[in-house]
Amino acid sequence: MTPFSDPSLVSRYAEKTARIVPGVQDLHRMASVLLAEHASADARVLVLGAGGGLELKAFAELQPGWQFDGVDPSAEMLALARTALGPLASRVRFHEGYIDSAPEGPFDAATCLLTLHFLPAAERRTTLGEIHRRLRPGAPFVVAHHSFPNEGPAQDRWLARNAAYAIASGVPAAQAESSIAAIKERLPVLSPEQDVALLHEAGFSNVELFYAGLTFKGWTARKA
Repeated sequence: MTPFSDPSLVSRYAEKTARIVPGVQDLHRMASVLLAEHASADARVLVLGAGGGLELKAFAELQPGWQFDGVDPSAEMLALARTALGPLASRVRFHEGYIDSAPEGPFDAATCLLTLHFLPAAERRTTLGEIHRRLRPGAPFVVAHHSFPNEGPAQDRWLARNAAYAIASGVPAAQAESSIAAIKERLPVLSPEQDVALLHEAGFSNVELFYAGLTFKGWTARKA
């Protein structure tokens, strides 16, 4: 059983995310604003890692004409998204799986939030390439996830800051501190420089940093 199929953990997903990701609601609003710079009022938007429905709900409320395809490998998280969206779920087509499960598009915009840090570099590069392939020329893409120095004292310093933020947000100290070792062992985190390089390799242009919340970084880009 993965964390995203454990019913007790899935039920607390929204609460946990709000405590450990700095400004996560603002991240969703910023992503919507950035997508809307180049996506029309009736855009079709690909949301990879859509389980939980947090960004889908924010986008749907802010852009009443957008339609969405939400992709996630966890059936439990997709069920949570449907519940969180309520009547707004009628504007979303859900797909259980990874990027290969997404429709071919072409899409007018895409996002991938708090997801890519689970993927090793090669798989991440392939995923970004598949997102790029499904977009219309000039379409915007917004991505955000853990991205920080991945070795040495700098890695330890940023992970300690991340844990301290979680504690300040109400996460029990022992739980927050144990996350340091868990992130080191389980997440193939890349540095910001490596993440930007992968975006360029996948074919994206106009790559710009728009969000930095301790260990989390976010970029906006466009299909060339």
